[in-house]
Amino acid sequence: MIRRFRDIGGKRVYLPNIDVTSIPDLKMLQEEYPKICYPMMGLHPCAVEEDYQEQLAIIKEELYSGNYVGVGEIGLDHYWDKTFIAEQEKAFRIQIEWARELQLPFVIHSRDSLDLTIEIVTELQNGSLKGIFHCFNGTLEQAKRIMNVNFMMGIGGVVTFKNAGVDKVVKQIPLDYLVLETDAPYLSPVPYRGKRNEPGYLPHIVEKIAQVKNITTDDVLYYTRKNALDVFTKRTK
Repeated sequence: MIRRFRDIGGKRVYLPNIDVTSIPDLKMLQEEYPKICYPMMGLHPCAVEEDYQEQLAIIKEELYSGNYVGVGEIGLDHYWDKTFIAEQEKAFRIQIEWARELQLPFVIHSRDSLDLTIEIVTELQNGSLKGIFHCFNGTLEQAKRIMNVNFMMGIGGVVTFKNAGVDKVVKQIPLDYLVLETDAPYLSPVPYRGKRNEPGYLPHIVEKIAQVKNITTDDVLYYTRKNALDVFTKRTK
């Protein structure tokens, strides 16, 4: 998979953490591919349960002592299970404060909760916060609100889906606010939809963005790379 990513000219993969059990695999990838795999540290909202405070304590220690380029994946998920949505918001706010304290970006999961995540980031934005609304599939109005807090939007395989409507919104979002992503192993772009996703499929996303914006793929690559580097400034240059 890494070889195929290199073959398309890929340079860097930013790795989100899930919970305390995923930390060893995350660190293994970073150690094996230190110039390609850049890890983040955080507690995914779908992993927030009764023991979330214990998990956060372990993750905080790892984040503050390790070599991480961001906080993530963090946020809210109102799709899979609403049992711990109050705890999800508490964990989200706690981890945003970590990002602020460490001057790190954070990557946001916002499934069926985009308006609320935007509200929270807007409330806490004092000019120092930066990051990415991962897997963006919102409206133009929501995109404008995200741009108002100076955050990026991650665009992945959904932009290639015929009836998703993401392409129509992306057409109206300035390139200055877009970055590329995979959400691997999910949301493979057409023509791989339904199959296991991987970073090597990014050219299909680039081509679709170029098509809807009527620009060159080189333009898409230039701006999305620049934007990603602007977000992940710490320890990545």
